Amino acid sequence: MCKSISLSELGWKPFFQQQLSLDEWETVHTARVMAQHRSQLAIMTESGEQSLPVTANMPPLTVGDWILLSQTNQFVRQLERSSLFSRKAAGSKVDSQLIAANIDTVFIVCSMNNDFNLNRIERYLTLANEAGVEPVIVLTKADLCDDPSQYVQQVHQLDPMLMVEAVNGLEPDSTSVLSSWCRHGKTVAFLGSSGAGKSTLINTLQGSEIQQTGGIREDDSKGRHTTTSRSLHLTPAGGLLLDTPGMRELQLADCEQGLDTTFADISLLAEQCRFSDCQHNNEPGCAVQLAIANGDLDERRLNNYHKLNREQAFNGATLAERRANDRAFGKLCKAYQKEKRRQKNG
Repeated sequence: MCKSISLSELGWKPFFQQQLSLDEWETVHTARVMAQHRSQLAIMTESGEQSLPVTANMPPLTVGDWILLSQTNQFVRQLERSSLFSRKAAGSKVDSQLIAANIDTVFIVCSMNNDFNLNRIERYLTLANEAGVEPVIVLTKADLCDDPSQYVQQVHQLDPMLMVEAVNGLEPDSTSVLSSWCRHGKTVAFLGSSGAGKSTLINTLQGSEIQQTGGIREDDSKGRHTTTSRSLHLTPAGGLLLDTPGMRELQLADCEQGLDTTFADISLLAEQCRFSDCQHNNEPGCAVQLAIANGDLDERRLNNYHKLNREQAFNGATLAERRANDRAFGKLCKAYQKEKRRQKNG
């Protein structure tokens, strides 16, 4: 028998309630997507957890989505999202992949070893800022690090206002600093590469081993995939934790606003450049290059800014072209079907 649960425990907020009409309050009930499988969704209602088959009339859904169900538990419609994480699909596939929806906070998890990478943290920050979700940098494996403060300082050089916590993911006393983000009804997503310690953190915050964990390779500190799908888990404190598979290849697309927020220091300097179209390379009067020469800006950061800008622009244009082609193909199919019906009817 499934345990009953309140909607507020599942993360229900006025934002979602305002989307329901008076008629819907009487004829439908709400559910949240807790896990996503190939042909079905694991959803949670006030009555407990159940499965919902994926059908052709459903829009693309992801973990964290809120949906409406009929009295017979049939899909009715999806509610508008308060936030959405997505990326360009891995590999050469021209498509976008939904990661998670309706997230309040994202823990960007990075281990304090040879796999520590500021470029990757900036990539995840861009994704979080584009989604409009509060980012918290969680630096793991403090028990294996001689000087965690040096890693904290490096992250704060990206933005002094960033929330950064260094923890030992195996110790509840250490991870308790994260509890304020994991309180009743709050949804926290964990992003980071394989081996960063996301599943270990979730198990410790949950108080039980709900996610499989694995070791890292000794030669390069890189991890092995242990989480293979996204899923939401309720914590004893009332929060909801969403683990994601390690995503070392996180291609950005349509993230211009997220980039501007992540690299706000460069954007601010760019306003002082002599030329409005300055590319911050060798142009005269470039305030960005002057900041690098004066030691006020790390050249690595500018190089990564250029790289991510090119990447998101290219991927965004590619996806836009794909969507345009799909619309054109759809119109062609409809025109063909209409002509066939006309010929059939004489």
